[in-house]
Amino acid sequence: MEHPRLIFHIDVNSAFLSWESVYRLEQDPQAQDLRTIPSAVGGDAKTRHGIVLAKSTPAKRYEVTTGEPLVSAYRKCPDLIVVPSRFDLYLKCSQKLIQLLENYTPDIEKFSIDEAFLDMTGTIHLFGEPLETADRIRKEISEKLRFTVNIGISSNKLLAKMASDFEKPDKVHTLFPEEIPKKMWKLPLQDLFFVGGSAA
Repeated sequence: MEHPRLIFHIDVNSAFLSWESVYRLEQDPQAQDLRTIPSAVGGDAKTRHGIVLAKSTPAKRYEVTTGEPLVSAYRKCPDLIVVPSRFDLYLKCSQKLIQLLENYTPDIEKFSIDEAFLDMTGTIHLFGEPLETADRIRKEISEKLRFTVNIGISSNKLLAKMASDFEKPDKVHTLFPEEIPKKMWKLPLQDLFFVGGSAA
């Protein structure tokens, strides 16, 4: 089905933790990849003060959540490796991502440090089918920048953002209006964009 607009939503998987991991591996190729062990970015590991800003997939298995106090995260996962955040580094990583995305469209809206909307309506004909193009972007980010992203594709920003939140990490998903009954109605209410616990 033809759609009037084509929007890609790019979302970096566990952004701060991914960027921290890439940086540490660049400094020391023998360093342990934080993405492969229970780890988190944020707070002070010695005093156990502060909150979790980002966590690895293995940490998620212990139900460590973004925004929770470190002391609580340690209770769930006593072996959790916690490293301090470096916002200057994360800003540089974010800028490199945007520079790469500019090769696909000039129409980019940064949604946050680790998310961006790409309006591909006027440029998709240069690259091919939407799914193939998104997959190409995903692979290029992984190969050149060494971190992974999820990409959601739709005809508007809301649905593209919802699509990028489907199964993670390192995946491409579509959620076009005609796919809503099959892909969206079965989701819990809290998965809707901007719907928090109290609203749900």
